[in-house]
Amino acid sequence: MDKILVIDDDDSIRQTLTNLLTRLNYKVLSVPDGKIGIKIAKEEHPDLVISDVRMPQLSGLEVLEELQKYDSQIRVIIITAHDDMAATVQAMQKGAYDFIEKPIEMERLKVSIKRALENKRLSEKIETIISDNVISYQYENTIIGRSQLMRDVYKKIGQVSANRVTVLIQGESGTGKELVAKSIHYSGVTKEHPFVAVNCTAITESLLESELFGHEKGAFTGSIKDKKGKFELAGEGTIFLDEISEMSPNLQVKLLRALQEREFERVGGENIIQMKARIITATNKDLTALVKQGKFREDLYFRLKVVSIELPPLRQRKDDIPLLVTHFLNKINADLHKSVNKVPAEVMEYLKSYDWVGNVRELENTLMQAIVLTSGDVLLKENVLIRNAEKSTSDYKPGKVNLAEVEKRHIEYILNETKWNKQKSAAILGISIPTLYSKIENYKLSPDK
Repeated sequence: MDKILVIDDDDSIRQTLTNLLTRLNYKVLSVPDGKIGIKIAKEEHPDLVISDVRMPQLSGLEVLEELQKYDSQIRVIIITAHDDMAATVQAMQKGAYDFIEKPIEMERLKVSIKRALENKRLSEKIETIISDNVISYQYENTIIGRSQLMRDVYKKIGQVSANRVTVLIQGESGTGKELVAKSIHYSGVTKEHPFVAVNCTAITESLLESELFGHEKGAFTGSIKDKKGKFELAGEGTIFLDEISEMSPNLQVKLLRALQEREFERVGGENIIQMKARIITATNKDLTALVKQGKFREDLYFRLKVVSIELPPLRQRKDDIPLLVTHFLNKINADLHKSVNKVPAEVMEYLKSYDWVGNVRELENTLMQAIVLTSGDVLLKENVLIRNAEKSTSDYKPGKVNLAEVEKRHIEYILNETKWNKQKSAAILGISIPTLYSKIENYKLSPDK
């Protein structure tokens, strides 16, 4: 029989709750203030505590905080006569399972009690899948996966990190291209030198040349002093050019010359500057197709593709999803000061059944949202809000729809979900706003379609 402790300084509320819970076959303990409540909780080990917020001696929030320190498995429902946003926020931050206003809707309370107790039982049955002591390492420089596809990627990283060869990383959005670039940089000969990243779509063409190569004072309106470009700032380290496919033909010519001659000039300058940095580029486009279409220089393509690394989409390495879930739970719990460390088997299978159009980035964002919504330490399926979840693996038909069409549908879906808020949509998709505008134009998307 589940044991419930009621803490409230109002005699009539305590009696009402005691009568209700007794009829529902719970063992009920009832006390008039927080100090006594904490003492009784430590002696009787209740499964659930229902506490008022405003009481003499200790408030309900202070009771909640003390109980969480003593036993995080005790579920706590806070009730209050004061529908106060600040109190609600504080209660949920401190780990309350639910926050219910007076006068109490008994049906809602019964549902909340049932779910809180089920959540506790589920938590006790499931083993913790992540360590209580989070290993301290640099999450941003960590690639996760043991599948053969990822082992092949690791081999390539090992091969190229020992020298300064130019590398082209190709893969869909969200597969971790910058992580691979950082791994090459930090695990090899360049690790003692700067890693400088540039997103080629985040800066307008006129500014990108200055950003890459620097400029001299007076080179153009507003250039009031000399400025070093990213190639200079990278020194003997690495310059990472993301979304290289979006670079204009004019800048492609200048980049090609810099790669061939290993030197460049600042905008408006005459002095030759030696280029010592290693170049790593990345794209989510098919550069071979762009070369055939005349949109990307073939000579530059071969200069960039001295070594090519193909990153597999997450749908092709689903066996890595449990590892990624463990990794992201560690990371997100540490960032958000949460302790969601248990995943039911059905939830893990649910995560593995989805095709993850947004790849690893979408998985991380989904888990972050789920953890924020989760009370307790169990990741529940109801909090895992997957977009287009009905279009999962069972509906996936390779070859029926090309990748561009998948991307178009996904972008259109996100835009409609955010009511065409482009800033929100770009954040969800993990791309820059200029890139989003470019894709809207390319795919001819509009709100009325």
